[in-house]
Amino acid sequence: MRRPELDCILTAMLDSQPEVSDLLFTVGKPLQVESFGELKPVSFETPIIALTPFQAEMVALNLMGENQWQISDLLRRGSCDAAYTLGDRARFRINIFSQRGNYSVVLRQLNTAIPSLDDLSFPEIIGQIPLERTGLVLVTGATGSGKSTTLAAVLNQINRTKAVHVITLEDPIEFVHPHLKATFNQRELGTDFDSFSSGLRAALRQAPKVILVGEMRDRETVKIALSAAETGHLVLSTLHTIDAGQTINRILGMFETEEQEQIRARMADTLRWVVSQRLAPKIQGGRHALLEIMGSNLRTQETIRLGESEGKTFYEITESSAPFGWRTFDQSVLEAYEQGKITEETALLCCTKKGPVARGIDNIKKVRGESTLHGNSLRMKPGQPAPSNHPQPPPALRLK
Repeated sequence: MRRPELDCILTAMLDSQPEVSDLLFTVGKPLQVESFGELKPVSFETPIIALTPFQAEMVALNLMGENQWQISDLLRRGSCDAAYTLGDRARFRINIFSQRGNYSVVLRQLNTAIPSLDDLSFPEIIGQIPLERTGLVLVTGATGSGKSTTLAAVLNQINRTKAVHVITLEDPIEFVHPHLKATFNQRELGTDFDSFSSGLRAALRQAPKVILVGEMRDRETVKIALSAAETGHLVLSTLHTIDAGQTINRILGMFETEEQEQIRARMADTLRWVVSQRLAPKIQGGRHALLEIMGSNLRTQETIRLGESEGKTFYEITESSAPFGWRTFDQSVLEAYEQGKITEETALLCCTKKGPVARGIDNIKKVRGESTLHGNSLRMKPGQPAPSNHPQPPPALRLK
């Protein structure tokens, strides 16, 4: 297999389904694409019923090309990250990994058009992030939840409004930002620097005002990011955490107990925003971004320093700050349900606390004039006698 042949296969996979997000090559399975969150096989004129180990290896080698860093990473660590451009059609973020002695490949299709915050239809409060001059901003969520897209939109807004120097450290580069009002220098792991910590340390000597760190992977990176935020930089980064509270705890968990008090104080002073994301299937098709947004105020700073306690959790602080534009996942879920974007079942699956969300759904149904009774609770067990409308006589007394 050569690159032109691989390009034809990738093109056919993209054309096989609408809204393809991922392309999968796995030994023993046909070629697959993910469309609207579901894996679907791809059919060809010459069908590939089960990919062979040799075919999977050829795909991997063609995607890596002659990049010795990626080949070495794959052999030493069992996986590597890469990027691939399919002409003018698409750009991919790739992970190649070893499993049961064979290679598997997953390609995530990247949006070539850089979105704006208006395009994403996010709450207006997100527009305050590009206005920040210093501090730490974290966008969190599971893989594929849209973290990179959100950060690209924030950087796009900075690019259009501020004449500043922006340095990005990415693995790999996903969105290529043009030079508008800002000046962009985008660096890729493995090609331009060898680790996020060393790249971030070097960035402090490159006179940036804004630094994007692709991911907070280790304690050293977090330390340098906090130092950068403390010295007048705006630092944007991501974490694989599910909500704001877990984000704080994940960062603290990277450090030893004796270090945590100092890290708590530094985070309280530098953390500006935590935006967590989940993608939920929409009723009309496609996916809807649910956001949890927590900013910085005296209550969050105190809770970061002292830890969560009864009545002072990040969830409760965020929930009570809804008048200021903050929101929990549960508030986002109820808003999406009320607007008819997601189903009740999806709302209960994507929320954080099912009890309050279920009550909120019932209140929305009452306003709409819909029944709030759940059919499952009214079903009778097989063999159970039907209730009678006539009162039953009391049981006869028995004398011993």
